[in-house]
Amino acid sequence: MGKTVLTVFSEHQSEKIIERSRFITYSAHVESEEEARAFISKIRSEHSLATHVCFAFISDKTGNLQRFSDDGEPQGTAGMPILEVLKNKKLYETAVAVVRYFGGIKLGTGGLVRAYSSSAAENLDGADVRSLEMCKEFEITVDYTGLDSLQKYLNCSDCMQSGTNYADKVTVIVAVKKRFADDFKSGLIDHMQGRVVIEEGQEYYAPFFV
Repeated sequence: MGKTVLTVFSEHQSEKIIERSRFITYSAHVESEEEARAFISKIRSEHSLATHVCFAFISDKTGNLQRFSDDGEPQGTAGMPILEVLKNKKLYETAVAVVRYFGGIKLGTGGLVRAYSSSAAENLDGADVRSLEMCKEFEITVDYTGLDSLQKYLNCSDCMQSGTNYADKVTVIVAVKKRFADDFKSGLIDHMQGRVVIEEGQEYYAPFFV
């Protein structure tokens, strides 16, 4: 069974001023190093006049693919603090970029660490964080007379409907957390008193609200 992980689901932006320096933080969901670097490149292009664009990302579900950059800030004061925030929050497949426009006041080593880590933490606190969990897909086919009963069962179940096909019969496609798949299937058969056809489909990770 696949590992359940937390991730930022959609891109999020936040901003704060520290000693006249402007810190703009972006976080996003990424599924590979290539996606993470493309995200960073996009931020760089949007802030071509920024003093620094520091970042960190964990772009896999195991935590093995980690990268960070201080982008000209003193070593260890930006990229690593951002990465530590990601690790402390147990976020995977997530990239964070912190853009700094220097305001004329030097923050010192400790001040920089606090600035970058707090910028990352505050951004992620406000981001849409989801739980990625391995799911099993089911194609459920019923007669039109059984559609209302099926819908009642689905509405009371922890599942996601991804499509409905109306033909001679009705086929509804749903995704169920894999750990609940067997109970979902047997419960549906009981609920429909056997008047249902269930075909098992693919397995994949899907995002759920935390």
